[in-house]
Amino acid sequence: MEKPGSMRTVGGGIEENILAILDSSEAKDTLDAFEDRIAFIEAVRAASIVAKNGTPPTYKMYEAIFSILRIGKSLELTMASFQLLNELDKRFPRVNSSDVDKSNSSSSVPELIMVQEVWFPFVFSSENASSERGAAINSEGPVDSSGFQLLIQDLADATDEGNLRASETKSLANMLLFQYLVNVFEGDFRPRNSVYEDTMNWVVLRESLLNMLLVSRKVNYKSLMKDCLTIMCKLYQNCAGFTDDLTCSENSAAQPAENFDNAAAISLLEVGKHTCIAMQKFLIMIMELDVSKKSAEMQGSTTRADGVRTPLVEIILDELTYNRDILSPFLQVFNEPKWKLEVVVQYLWKYIGKPSVRTRRSNSPTDDASFSGALKCFSNITSTKSTLKKIRTEVVQLLLAHGFQAHLSLPSEQHPVEDTSASSEERSCSSLIEICKNIISAFKNMKTAHKQMEILSLGKEALFTAATIISAKS
Repeated sequence: MEKPGSMRTVGGGIEENILAILDSSEAKDTLDAFEDRIAFIEAVRAASIVAKNGTPPTYKMYEAIFSILRIGKSLELTMASFQLLNELDKRFPRVNSSDVDKSNSSSSVPELIMVQEVWFPFVFSSENASSERGAAINSEGPVDSSGFQLLIQDLADATDEGNLRASETKSLANMLLFQYLVNVFEGDFRPRNSVYEDTMNWVVLRESLLNMLLVSRKVNYKSLMKDCLTIMCKLYQNCAGFTDDLTCSENSAAQPAENFDNAAAISLLEVGKHTCIAMQKFLIMIMELDVSKKSAEMQGSTTRADGVRTPLVEIILDELTYNRDILSPFLQVFNEPKWKLEVVVQYLWKYIGKPSVRTRRSNSPTDDASFSGALKCFSNITSTKSTLKKIRTEVVQLLLAHGFQAHLSLPSEQHPVEDTSASSEERSCSSLIEICKNIISAFKNMKTAHKQMEILSLGKEALFTAATIISAKS
């Protein structure tokens, strides 16, 4: 893979020629300066993306593109720089893992392939020498850990509907910046985690950008995670509100000024939706890192320098337990089946109680801390009443309905099965029918235990789906 500096020698000084377009208007904020910046972005795209043998931009060119994204002088420039940076990262990835044939036992272990001396939008490695507040959120350069936390705080403040609409350009720029940074985290973390799973070499994850951010002393980890949850849930609610407002305005006689507001709202709506997706991606990566770190700790691969961090799932559970306003929006917007089911199951077991443990001398079946095991705790009136004393019926309905939805969305190979004598298809079908019957039984017992309970629309959907599946599989 070619180094970023390779463009410097192409075409007799192409770097100087392209940067000259930007340098001529760097300190200006005029129409000509705007056009020069657009021309600079298009020149880089032509040289690096469009060209058949395109080469990566140099450090200075990367920094200039990132600076345009961070300054956010206009929506068009912000979008153009955001799109170009993502295109460049796809064309010239910084980190990769070597391909290994897992079916061949003699095949060598995968290795991490990293491009040397590559530009990154982060400066975590030099934080000890950085200023007290780090890279300010309105600066043009790379982001350090305190700068990233400031970005998250600004986004959390902006998710208030009034603030979000009052500062659309700044909010859009910050959301696009966050999306890009998450893409960089992902491009660095995914191959590293894949290599770790095959080699159990914790060092490859210790040196990941994501881990360096989370272990930084400049980051208040719990505060950062709570802000991330707030952003995801409130953005989801705001986007739903924007959709309703746009629908109402479309059904009325809109004035020209209102049309302009609608256009801005549509942009904010789309960017907000993608920011929710990016936030979920960010949280999932942290939860996967937590799992890998726990594995490394059990093997004795971690050191005191790795620090002690509360697993993100526990922080989420605490927030969902004590902040009732975010439970429903979180379950609606967080749609990754595996981790959504994990959160639901842990929430339920937090109140149901620890499952029984099978001893070596015991041959009796036991409930495990799974969704299926949790459902069995609603299989009779006594246990149902006991649980409803600890959790409100509305909360239980949300958890069961979303848990059922997540379970149905899981790939068949991830469904737990017990009968190993049957074929995989038979076991999967049997497990699904049992889950459906238990869902119906749980709602029935809750209605019996709490006669005034009204079944939520989501609960009715779950019951209809369960009954349909049972009927189809019978």
